[in-house]
Amino acid sequence: MRLTRRMALTAAATTLPRFAIAQADQRPAITVAVQKLANSNVLEPLREQSNVGTRVSGSFSESLIDIDWIGDLALRPSLAESWRRIDHSTVEFTLRQGARFHDGRPVTAEDVVFSFGPERMWGSGDQSRNMFGAAPGRSQGKAPPPEVPAIARRAYPGFEKFEIVDPRTVRWVNKTPDVTLEGRLARSIGVIMSQAAFDAAPSWLDWARKPVGTGPYRVTEFRPDQSLTLVAFDDHWGGRPPLRQIRFVEVPEVASRINMLLSGEADFACDIPPDQITTVQRSARHEVVGGAVMNHRISVFDKNQPALRSPLLRRAMSHAVDRQSIVDALWDRRTQVPKGLQFEFYGTMFLRDWEVPKYDLAEARRLVRESGYRGEPIPYRLLNNYYTAQVPTAQILVEGWRQVGINVAIEMRENFPQVLSNQGQRGIWDWSNSATFNDPVSSLPNNHGPQGQQWQVGAWRNDEFGRLSEVLDSSVDHDERRRAFQRMMVIAEREDPAYIVLHQTTNLTAKRKDIAWKPAQSFFMDFTAANWGRRG
Repeated sequence: MRLTRRMALTAAATTLPRFAIAQADQRPAITVAVQKLANSNVLEPLREQSNVGTRVSGSFSESLIDIDWIGDLALRPSLAESWRRIDHSTVEFTLRQGARFHDGRPVTAEDVVFSFGPERMWGSGDQSRNMFGAAPGRSQGKAPPPEVPAIARRAYPGFEKFEIVDPRTVRWVNKTPDVTLEGRLARSIGVIMSQAAFDAAPSWLDWARKPVGTGPYRVTEFRPDQSLTLVAFDDHWGGRPPLRQIRFVEVPEVASRINMLLSGEADFACDIPPDQITTVQRSARHEVVGGAVMNHRISVFDKNQPALRSPLLRRAMSHAVDRQSIVDALWDRRTQVPKGLQFEFYGTMFLRDWEVPKYDLAEARRLVRESGYRGEPIPYRLLNNYYTAQVPTAQILVEGWRQVGINVAIEMRENFPQVLSNQGQRGIWDWSNSATFNDPVSSLPNNHGPQGQQWQVGAWRNDEFGRLSEVLDSSVDHDERRRAFQRMMVIAEREDPAYIVLHQTTNLTAKRKDIAWKPAQSFFMDFTAANWGRRG
């Protein structure tokens, strides 16, 4: 039999060893050692709204609008190549041509409507019929857990519908005026997902552990509490990604993460405390990068706890916190005590003259006496360094409270569901609060207002604060919004404290020095071509 060229090529393809075929892709594969992968053990951004979820979600999913976290924090096009305001409650988007999902399908206007629709975002059943005027569709029976619609209501309190204008044009319609709609749509909650992939998933959990988005990398394997593997999506609208594979590995102990980096098992090690910078930088091949991010570390109150019912005692606890000592001792002055729960990138909404309650032990003792507190223990539910330097921070807090006669008892917990559980008595717990875009509604009412977590779990509410949250959400008068924000800060930080602001969060990452990579001003790790290179 005569050997033809086609037969020869076919034979070669079937007999070449695997390593020879794999060598065609010369892009690097990297390993990132992280403290935690996901608090909810799913990847669906609608459920995993956390610092650790933010780190990975932007690699596999995208929203209509993006934020330049590496640069000037400005809004920029993503799956929408442009947008325009129709009026105070309506924004029109032109979808990007050539954008595709990881299942190969083009991004359509129908997918945008689905991503903000009842099946994925708001839950099914009577709630969906009431909100959208129609019964659930093909995905009935795939209802998300109750946290998902709660998060959606928090993010989009005025949402009415998405309208399809034509195949490439969609229109967001709000029930109320909202000057912050563009920023709200830049949040990871608003990522666009494949309706076909959602429909094909056997269950919501199957979907949530392997969501199909549009990012430069796609999910290939997620092993909860162990690892997440992403591989390059070469059909990404932004071009071929610079990495062949990214593997995130969960390594709870700081020392173990650093050892993985120094031994070459990992290329990046996240959540590095300042006291370990020297350990990393003794190696000529490694460095620590990072700085302040748009996030504040806070401690929050459950004012149903008998002793904490008195706002005087909560005020005393705030005055007994030596924030500058925390910054100096634990953060090597790499962060700062902020001006309350706000950020300078709020622009004209930023309250420049605001200050957190000053460290004043005499005032704290006076307030303790006036509160009638008699020394009963106040529970402090604590995770083991989920936040960088969380345990030593707690020790400083407890000592400050002890000095003014407040008896705080630390109770270690394993995860956030245990922290927030109503079983037993909640008192104080640790949290952080991010500004996901440049307006106070992204932070203060989002977490502490009527739809916020602290209010929703029954830990704190203030009716005046709730009414002002509505003003901040729906007023189009800048001065009215600013007055409402200032009054809300007075309530939540001075009169009826909901939380104690500790410091602005600093996010430090150890890495190989030969990799040219910049940290973001959020927890997101950007591995796009614009933020990847090699030195030397």
